[in-house]
Amino acid sequence: MAYATFSLSGAACLRLYSGNSHQNLCSSKPFLFLRQSGSISAVRFRTSQLSNHIKGSTSSPSFSCFAQKLQPSFSVNSQTTIAAPEKLVVLVIGGGGREHALCYALKRSPSCDVVFCAPGNAGISNSGDATCIADLNICDSSAVAEFCRKWNVGLVVVGPEVPLVSGLVNDLTKLGIPAFGPTSEAAALEGSKNFMKSLCDKYGIPTAKYRTFTDPSAAKQYIQEQGAPIVIKADGLAAGKGVIVATKLEEAYEAVDSMLVEGAFGSAGCRVIVEEFLEGEEASFFALVDGENAIPLESAQDHKRVGDGDTGPNTGGMGAYSPAPILTKELQDVVMKSIILPTVKGMSAEDCKFVGVLYAGLMIEKKSGLPKLIEYNVRFGDPECQVLMVRLKSDLAQVLLASCRGELSEVSLNWSPGSAMVVVMASNGYPGSYEKGTVIRNLDEAEHVAPSVKVFHAGTALDKDGNFVAVGGRVLGVTAQGKDLEEARDRAYQAVEEINWPGGFYRRDIGWRALPQTICNQKVN
Repeated sequence: MAYATFSLSGAACLRLYSGNSHQNLCSSKPFLFLRQSGSISAVRFRTSQLSNHIKGSTSSPSFSCFAQKLQPSFSVNSQTTIAAPEKLVVLVIGGGGREHALCYALKRSPSCDVVFCAPGNAGISNSGDATCIADLNICDSSAVAEFCRKWNVGLVVVGPEVPLVSGLVNDLTKLGIPAFGPTSEAAALEGSKNFMKSLCDKYGIPTAKYRTFTDPSAAKQYIQEQGAPIVIKADGLAAGKGVIVATKLEEAYEAVDSMLVEGAFGSAGCRVIVEEFLEGEEASFFALVDGENAIPLESAQDHKRVGDGDTGPNTGGMGAYSPAPILTKELQDVVMKSIILPTVKGMSAEDCKFVGVLYAGLMIEKKSGLPKLIEYNVRFGDPECQVLMVRLKSDLAQVLLASCRGELSEVSLNWSPGSAMVVVMASNGYPGSYEKGTVIRNLDEAEHVAPSVKVFHAGTALDKDGNFVAVGGRVLGVTAQGKDLEEARDRAYQAVEEINWPGGFYRRDIGWRALPQTICNQKVN
């Protein structure tokens, strides 16, 4: 066996060992150079502790590369040097469960060489799915661009909505750095519900009846005329908490006052959308878009309410599963033709081309069985991303690059058969106030329940003793695959049962609409 060490400070340097001899090689550009008799078909990189050295270090961080003999792919003798095809260095922006899932999928992509994640979190770093850059300010486009130039980043994947709305993709694209995600103008599909609704009106996209208000008295008058139940939405970004489903008029009036009078959501709530209540089943639909073309991802369905049976306040999402039986192939075709493609064409016609992922929150109406658009998000959903990424078999890095280049018409996606489910574990008190710093144990035991189990970290850190602790509301996404949804559910909840976290809770009925209504009665130890 031979190994090589890649210096990451300044020029690329290698030290190649074969038997008792070695050779030093240096270049002004990154390269991969292999010397060994036999056949090489796998190269593994180890990046532990790299993030501690990237800034302000006097030591030289390194990758260790181990070549293993597996099935023959190409032969290299001791007198021959071969440059391997250039592979992508990818930077993922964000630090939640969605970003962990993206890092996990990118790491498995054959064309992806190195994955960075900024700021990342302790779980992402500990898992080895990416090298986390905790001190990179993702709100500072110039700092992100400088990092990309320094590390030869060939693709930036922006996870959260805030950097998108603030224009990170605009700035990177101007500098010639490929970035997956919409411009700030196109991100208004999520950043302003009024913008999205206006687009629906203009291009005939089915959505709930609505009115927009800045005057609380006028809003309350309209609510009184429409009656309850009714939905009140803050126009701007409110971290998933700006939607109130009011079952009584008094609740609707209070929601209006909290947004327009009390300023509960700041500038995001200075305008409200009052929307008809749609009865039916919610579903999530995802499509990749390159400005002109769109291709659907697999279906998924999440659970927004905090409590079993879809009760309690809305959250960012307490669990999800894929595929979603309610989204039949026929219904997916309807969604593409009546909602996704008109949106893509409408945005292009408005000289505001959308590039990235469109996440359509849908209501499949009970009375008609047809989909209506509830809202758009302009990034992968969380926790839906987790179940999609464990099922994706295609090279994610190349797929996202094709979107950036306007080449999605040439792309087809491959998915694993069966189903996947994620159960979110959250801090006690979420979505209200919650305690931080509670210790979480037995995460390794959870992942050993079955080979298909993966625990994605959303809000974790390490304490001084090296224990994982909760630092967010939604903290873990315990994800499992199975031959069908029932097996995926059983494995996910078995893994949840292994986790020792008295400071957390979870819903026990994820997937209840698609499965026999059996509540999982396990409790966090």
